[in-house]
Amino acid sequence: MVKRDAPSGTPDAQSYKIRTKNPAQSEESLRHLEAAEFVKTALSAKGMYEAPSAETADMIVELDYGVDAPRTRVQVVSVPRYGQVGGGVSYERVPVTDPRGNTSYRTVAVYQPPRTELMGFDERPQRVTVYEKYLRITARENKPGVEGRPPAELWSVQTSTEDESKDLRKYLPIMASATADNIGKESGSQKVVKVKDQSQGVDFIRKGMGNSPTAGAGAQTPLERPKI
Repeated sequence: MVKRDAPSGTPDAQSYKIRTKNPAQSEESLRHLEAAEFVKTALSAKGMYEAPSAETADMIVELDYGVDAPRTRVQVVSVPRYGQVGGGVSYERVPVTDPRGNTSYRTVAVYQPPRTELMGFDERPQRVTVYEKYLRITARENKPGVEGRPPAELWSVQTSTEDESKDLRKYLPIMASATADNIGKESGSQKVVKVKDQSQGVDFIRKGMGNSPTAGAGAQTPLERPKI
């Protein structure tokens, strides 16, 4: 499940250059290049494209992504409860024939083994360690800042997901897919959306720009995102 903060404004800008917002994240690292490709695909779904140079771009798109420090939470889990049923001893009369052909009846004990059956579920609290993965995309005017302030923000989309995994690489295309439907839309509200790992939208993000960190060095043609 992905939590998504929708953008606060609607941009007219279409061309962009991507920059990292976090100085600790190198723009030359494979992680950044991969994250940038996922975001380029999401932007392409909205008709936006990468400008040939920073000077000709309408906007600068800033990326910030990572995994927050682990934290512990208590969640209620269902634990199956099993029980032994059946079993015991029963007595039956069975015919017995002697060597002379005479038949008589004898009572014998028949043992029935017990069987295990699901009796129900118990709700129990359980402490788990969770990691919040996040992807934040912010578009700003491609103009110099004024009086130390950054250029005006055009729109911003934030996504995050929280579970016991700290595999950021696995979740980057999933979170990028969650941003695709809200890039450039005016909402300002927070939404919770369900995004499946194996879905058309996520596959589109993974494959959209050639699935390579080095793809898309120049301007790209907008891609058509599948309807889901």
